[in-house]
Amino acid sequence: MFAAENGLKGDPRLQAISEAIRVVPHFPKQGIMFQDITTLLLDHKAFKDTVDIFVDRYRDMDISVVAGVEARGFMFGPSIALAIGAKFVPLRKPRKLPGKVISEEYELEYGTDCLEMHVGAVQPGERALVIDDLVATGGTLSAAIRLLERVGAEVVECACVVGLREVKGQRRLNGKPLYILVEPRQIDNCC
Repeated sequence: MFAAENGLKGDPRLQAISEAIRVVPHFPKQGIMFQDITTLLLDHKAFKDTVDIFVDRYRDMDISVVAGVEARGFMFGPSIALAIGAKFVPLRKPRKLPGKVISEEYELEYGTDCLEMHVGAVQPGERALVIDDLVATGGTLSAAIRLLERVGAEVVECACVVGLREVKGQRRLNGKPLYILVEPRQIDNCC
């Protein structure tokens, strides 16, 4: 669900967040309109508004784990976790975490990838939020859900700053709610 459809319709913060995200045509390949959130991070007010909207949503949901998907989920997850009194757990690409890890493989458009988490980082029964910057197909979020559920966590919701209106992978999220702040922007008269 989009924030504008869930009590924030007309909220000027959403427009400012959307406008703070730079659109880079044909990156990393032809036909892709890359949603670059690094420019959002440069805009103190828009960055704070992004975190504040998520914090307002999750403050009273008894979430004990905020799991951030590498790498851009790391930019939002720790701030949200601190504000709601939860721990932050990084979900990393293979061979980035020292020590024992648990892994979950997932399919990409052309091949596979994997997320890893430290063994013992999440305990059975903990309530988790999964955060990332963008959702398109839902493959990465699905892997994050499976990884957390394998250790006994209850995934409450997935949250992304940017998401397609018709997320192709919504059905891949095993019925977990998906909360999105803004839709991807396009560039008029581009290319």
